[in-house]
Amino acid sequence: MSQVETPAVRTPREVLNRYYQAMLDKSPDDLADLYAMDAVHEFPFTSPGFPPLYEGREAVRAGYRAAWGTSPVQVQEVRKIAAYETADPEVIIAEHVVVGTLPTRHTSFTVPGLLVLHIHNGLITRARDYMDSSSVAGARG
Repeated sequence: MSQVETPAVRTPREVLNRYYQAMLDKSPDDLADLYAMDAVHEFPFTSPGFPPLYEGREAVRAGYRAAWGTSPVQVQEVRKIAAYETADPEVIIAEHVVVGTLPTRHTSFTVPGLLVLHIHNGLITRARDYMDSSSVAGARG
């Protein structure tokens, strides 16, 4: 397990930027360290082969370690479309497009997505991850 730094100074926008960097780095530890111990990460638009949610920081770590560790997908870029701060200072909504390649098939792909992050004391307590899972499935073949 990686060491968690003191998160109290992280704003929701800082957490979002670290989230995107963890995606680019395919680092399940960096991603999981952004979550509270009892956080929930939901995938409302799930498809076969995708879990509906992860419950707890260690489930996020294990789930992403399994997904990213076995996947030949390489994330090239996260195009940040917009980030919306809400009336609730602990919630940020972000639109993005993940651009990646699948070297084994010599293909590239894009996956549009929307994240709703609830952040308390610098840690994600709830994430709702709306991604176009059909694009991900298509990229995987």
